[in-house]
Amino acid sequence: MIVALVLLGYAALLAVAGPWVLTHGAWTDRAPRLGIIAWQSLTVAVVGAVALAGLALVLPTVPVSAGLADLLRACVMALQAQYATPGGAAAGATGAVLAFAVLGRCGYCAASSLRGASRGRAHHRGVLALVGEQRPEMGAVVLRDAAPAVYCLPGRGRRIVVTAGALDLLDDDQLVAALAHERAHLDQRHDLVIAWAAGLARAFPRIGVFAQGLSESRRLVELLADDVATRTTDRLTLAEALLNLAGGRTPAVALGAGGGAAARVQRLIAPRRPFGHARRAGTVLAVLALFAAPIIALATPALAATQMNYCLTHTTSARA
Repeated sequence: MIVALVLLGYAALLAVAGPWVLTHGAWTDRAPRLGIIAWQSLTVAVVGAVALAGLALVLPTVPVSAGLADLLRACVMALQAQYATPGGAAAGATGAVLAFAVLGRCGYCAASSLRGASRGRAHHRGVLALVGEQRPEMGAVVLRDAAPAVYCLPGRGRRIVVTAGALDLLDDDQLVAALAHERAHLDQRHDLVIAWAAGLARAFPRIGVFAQGLSESRRLVELLADDVATRTTDRLTLAEALLNLAGGRTPAVALGAGGGAAARVQRLIAPRRPFGHARRAGTVLAVLALFAAPIIALATPALAATQMNYCLTHTTSARA
């Protein structure tokens, strides 16, 4: 019971303090890839801690024995001892419901998010097949629409779409920059990042960390695509393209170059501030600690039990 409470407290601490840590100092703007990993890890760690809390209620602590037969007998005895009482049985049932409910809802909502996005993109690709014009030299489909927009449809049959309005506004270099931004989305499968974050936000709509994780993931994938695009294009050229595309609308099932243009333009025209290797290493270690802490909390009682001789089969074999 103590371990379960510790894990639930850890999940609550992450849900409350985690978003503040990740948004404090705007360090994720300087390292959007690490920011995406950190946000995804935070939300997964919250879910994992709650699921492990349920597991801690289901499985009692047992001594770790050198012999497999002794370990199995100890597990059976510990389970019989726990579920022999009404309180132990109730705790175990509660833990099982908690663990399976959390994991099941996460899986269901994530799958639903992926299916919904896939259906929407398939419908949009069907529309493009009817009214769009293939431009192989551009690697995109041109849509006769006066509103300026450049966006991509990830997944199966992926497409980059450029409207006629965007072709009228963008010069050649700006168009190349916008297309590079969209190719970054497609190549790095940012749609999967958004789908997972959207699934968690849908699964737990009243828990702020998941809604914030979705909004931050959407923002950071755009910053990351900007950074990838500037490896082959000029930063100011991309900033000009974003300004020209700021008034366009992107379909809900797509990822577009013009979203959140004002803040992204400011970031592109400002001097670059590289994220040092020491900070990157520290961030990676912090992410690993997010996952290690609940596992350690669950394993520590079992490890401590190795120093105890309350398993009858173990002590009997030791005396023999």
